[in-house]
Amino acid sequence: MKTLRLTFESFRFAWEALRSNLLRTILSLLGVTVGIFAIISVFTVVDSLEANVRQSMNFVGDKVIYVAKWPWAFGGDYPWWKYFNRPSPTVRELRELQRLLTADNNRGVALFAARGGNTLKAGSNSVEDIPLQGVTYEYRQVSDVPVAEGRYFTQQEVDASRNVAIVGYDIAHNLYPNGSAIGQEFRTHGLRYTIVGVMEKEGKKLLDTPSNDTNCLVPLGSFTKIYALSTGSMGGAQGTIGVKGTDNDPGLLNLESEIQGAMRTIRGLKPREDDNFALNRPEMLADAITSLFSVIGVAGAIIGSFAILVGGFGIANIMFVSVKERTNIIGIQKSLGAKNYFILAQFLFEAVFLCLIGGAAGLCLVWLVTLIPQDAMKIFMSLNRIVLGLGLSVLIGVISGIIPAVIAAMMDPVIAIRSK
Repeated sequence: MKTLRLTFESFRFAWEALRSNLLRTILSLLGVTVGIFAIISVFTVVDSLEANVRQSMNFVGDKVIYVAKWPWAFGGDYPWWKYFNRPSPTVRELRELQRLLTADNNRGVALFAARGGNTLKAGSNSVEDIPLQGVTYEYRQVSDVPVAEGRYFTQQEVDASRNVAIVGYDIAHNLYPNGSAIGQEFRTHGLRYTIVGVMEKEGKKLLDTPSNDTNCLVPLGSFTKIYALSTGSMGGAQGTIGVKGTDNDPGLLNLESEIQGAMRTIRGLKPREDDNFALNRPEMLADAITSLFSVIGVAGAIIGSFAILVGGFGIANIMFVSVKERTNIIGIQKSLGAKNYFILAQFLFEAVFLCLIGGAAGLCLVWLVTLIPQDAMKIFMSLNRIVLGLGLSVLIGVISGIIPAVIAAMMDPVIAIRSK
């Protein structure tokens, strides 16, 4: 009860002091407002930029290991020219992997291949430079296929290599602008395909990465009617096997070692022979992105801290002035029995309260920035950044007000009451 009364009294004194000098209060809190706006806006832009970059890279999937001919990053002493002699993953290897891998470490194994530069035609409408991607039925277990209209392939359609397709939003809209594309047909490479599904619209991405909006999925057997799958170093479309990991395998270390052993067994590699396949992981890209934006975030924090430092000096200056103006009142309060901690809390609360108002104003400015419409990059402010902004405001208030508050608390009541 005593604590509540002390808090209420401190709040009342702080409010009266701030209201009595409204112009000075506004000018002093502007420094904190600018400081909080600077540092939180930097963090918000960095968070938004990282999130949008990750979203642009979501085509590689999450918790997936890809078995391919080529690595995503070259390194080590392995001669680059030896990569040409590696075989590409095949349907037979896919079935063997599905048989050898345990269900405890993976949630699906799929084979897919792609070729760009295709033209799709429907009547007088056509779309060009479209990537055609052949997939096995298990593909949706490995990669997200957000079907907004229609359905995914059936097992029978994939096994029979039927000419059916799931197309992106832009393809469906351009081929059939006046109605639904479901059940309609398009032609490519002399073959007719029936559209059974349309994927959700992704919109513009920050990076120029593959988008579902312009992607076309067909069964792998139907894909091979157009492009033969390559099993060697030359010609054909090169397949990739994707293996979806589980949540109970941190870092997918167990899955990676199991895939490596299974692939060496399937390809009959001797113990002393090098792997003739690459195991690619999206974590390579994720770690690089995290490292990059960590550096950007630290640089932004250092720049924003100077603005907060200036705001803190302004608050400290105002508090010293406030103590000087109210020295007589402090003496009267002490002569009436006010304890040192009451005087200390009164001025410290005033500094914190002032910084909180300035910090809240700075957060509101950042929030207004997030409302600006953006096509390529959506800016958002997370709850963590709001808490950080308010926490920094409290910290600046304590640091800026502690010395003036201690000076006020340690005043001699007789000397203080005589001051004018």
